[in-house]
Amino acid sequence: MSDTIAAIATAIVPEQGSVGIVRLSGSESVAIAKKLFHAPGQQAWESHRILYGFIRHPETDRLIDEALLLLMLAPRSYTREDVIEFHCHGGIMAVQQVLQLCIEQGARLAQPGEFTLRAFLNGRIDLTQAESISDLVGARSPQAAQTALAGLQGKLAHPIRHLRATCLDILAEVEARIDFEDDLPPLDEDLIRSQFDQVLADVTRILETADRGELLRTGLKVAIVGRPNVGKSSLLNAWSRCDRAIVTDLPGTTRDVVESQLVVGGIPIQVLDTAGIRETEDQVEKIGVERSRLAAESADLVLFTIDAQAGFTELDREIYDRVRDRPLILVINKIDLAEPTSDLPSALQIVKTAAAQNQGIDALETAILETVQSGQIQAANMDLAINQRQAAALTRAKLALQQVQVTISNQLPLDFWTIDLRSAIQALGEILGEDVTESVLDRIFSRFCIGK
Repeated sequence: MSDTIAAIATAIVPEQGSVGIVRLSGSESVAIAKKLFHAPGQQAWESHRILYGFIRHPETDRLIDEALLLLMLAPRSYTREDVIEFHCHGGIMAVQQVLQLCIEQGARLAQPGEFTLRAFLNGRIDLTQAESISDLVGARSPQAAQTALAGLQGKLAHPIRHLRATCLDILAEVEARIDFEDDLPPLDEDLIRSQFDQVLADVTRILETADRGELLRTGLKVAIVGRPNVGKSSLLNAWSRCDRAIVTDLPGTTRDVVESQLVVGGIPIQVLDTAGIRETEDQVEKIGVERSRLAAESADLVLFTIDAQAGFTELDREIYDRVRDRPLILVINKIDLAEPTSDLPSALQIVKTAAAQNQGIDALETAILETVQSGQIQAANMDLAINQRQAAALTRAKLALQQVQVTISNQLPLDFWTIDLRSAIQALGEILGEDVTESVLDRIFSRFCIGK
């Protein structure tokens, strides 16, 4: 019987939150709740009912809060244990006092992710679903949230479970021939080869979603780079639809990197408006220029911006030579004032804008998505996106399956087949949490917030 844990399950903002929730899970949850919560009238303490009442100090009878209580008895709860939620008034004091009373009555403060860990350990969800819950909480775009929801509904678990079952079936066939060789017909090697080919193809397809998963979770870092006064700040302001950067006719106005958070095609994007890159004696501007260079080097995508009036200048060419090894889109700005220059580096993706007039922003977003989809910045199936842990396990499974194929081709005894086949099965099981160590679980759930 597990101990009872408690935590505040909602974000608490002073004077702003309307509701705060304290959650309990464990065998003593109901007993603790009955000591603290007084429900007037004849309200029944039945599972999946909401009770109205008052939270009082069990010794002094001092009123703590007027609240609702939600009762969810095992196994029909998030953790498959008895779960109690106190829905208190928002703010800090009410929920903190209620949490402290729960701890005084025998509960302990939950560790990060411990409610979800119990849901996993009690068989309510597998490990891919637990990780999807974390991704959903931390989603930075609607598409990231949809992908996390797909994972929560088994979008990844179902194919992994099917692949593992196929490998287990093959292993059973092989081991049966080892143990009962004289009683069974010969192994159909052509069928086994075709099954391995299909499993490997499916594993490879899922592995290709790893980069998409990284994009959805961490976002895309985009740096607007160029010489001074080409309209970088105007481009950021038009794109973000707010005045994030100071815009003047004076070159060198932006002295530091200005950041804005956007979402384009479901992908969270961190946009960096950098200081104009040029040689300068101004110490403050010199620091800004150096930071701009570092931002360009660390960016996933560079929007190299030039002025249509000035054309592609010698300084533009020097800056371009510094960033040309990055995924890059050439933005020709101020096309409302002059025709775009024709003297440009070849094979560049070009977008024409008039940032001050809010023109060309849609074309810019389309170009960014095309760059992502072209493979310069890897992307894949939007509904399925594995994380680094899952990708590492899938890679081990793929290598093991490939080794089995080599073993078959070399016509080695069946005993040799089972060695790498078992490794593949174990790796696939790790993704689901069926063969995973305690240290791995600690690492996964430590990233959760307390109360989830």
